[in-house]
Amino acid sequence: MTRPIIGRVVPGQWRSTGAPAPHREPGTARIAVDLLGGDHAPAVVVDGALRAAEDDPALHLTLVGPADAADAVLDALRPAQRHRITVVPGGTTAEAVAAGHADALVSAGDTAVTVVSAARALGRWPGIRRPPLAAVLPTAAGRLVLLDVGSTVDPDAETLATHARLGAAYATAVHALPDPRVGLLTIGTERGKGDRLRRAAARLLEDLPLRYAGLVEGSDVVLGAAADVVVTDGFTGNVLLKALEAVHGTRKADETRAAVLLGVRGVVVVCHGAATGPDLANGIAFAADLHRHRRIDVVQRGIA
Repeated sequence: MTRPIIGRVVPGQWRSTGAPAPHREPGTARIAVDLLGGDHAPAVVVDGALRAAEDDPALHLTLVGPADAADAVLDALRPAQRHRITVVPGGTTAEAVAAGHADALVSAGDTAVTVVSAARALGRWPGIRRPPLAAVLPTAAGRLVLLDVGSTVDPDAETLATHARLGAAYATAVHALPDPRVGLLTIGTERGKGDRLRRAAARLLEDLPLRYAGLVEGSDVVLGAAADVVVTDGFTGNVLLKALEAVHGTRKADETRAAVLLGVRGVVVVCHGAATGPDLANGIAFAADLHRHRRIDVVQRGIA
């Protein structure tokens, strides 16, 4: 006999029931997780979900994807804990957040699909045309916010200027930097260096009400001494991010190999396609922290 799955909902049901939201204890975070996202899904996602659920007793997971993959999570949990898992066999993680059945989403799937889905389902902030992905990198001097790392591969100068504002607001909200230094990544630090896009963006950044640190090189991203936030296009940022990860190997256990999408109405965390179980668990914990402390709301207020 097939065992009934605790917490499963019928595809589409969570979009139309109109039922009141269940009681949530203080600190609860409901995270929608893409079961099919990633190079090694669903096994690695199941592993990450289990790790996250075990580490955080106030965490509730909405597993979006095949029911048989979600069974592995439910089977590994104690019966008393299974109420923390909801299975959605159809739809997307962004739709779960938009419908109010999750507070944030995590996916290691195709970046473009995740970004477009989130922007359409959740909506963009006023004035944001192309939301960037921001990643926090360890440096010799501490930590650095790099954006974009894969969302917008062909921006114009105005988009880079907007991303600079978002990155600065994020550094203030998450890393408590009241006046972060913002640098523009290019091939040299001398004024006028770079291609047409970088030269146009530099002129715009000089006029913004932020602490513009000027042009920075790739070595400055590693050292972290010249800027707290580094802005570039999504193509260059993604290449740089993957190169740094390959050179430095696996990050420390408490470091998150994930990026947050800035400029949409909700918490969206994108993990690397090659993410491991611990990477997914850290990404889920990262999303829960962003939600609990309303950090994305603080970022939006910072650029309003």
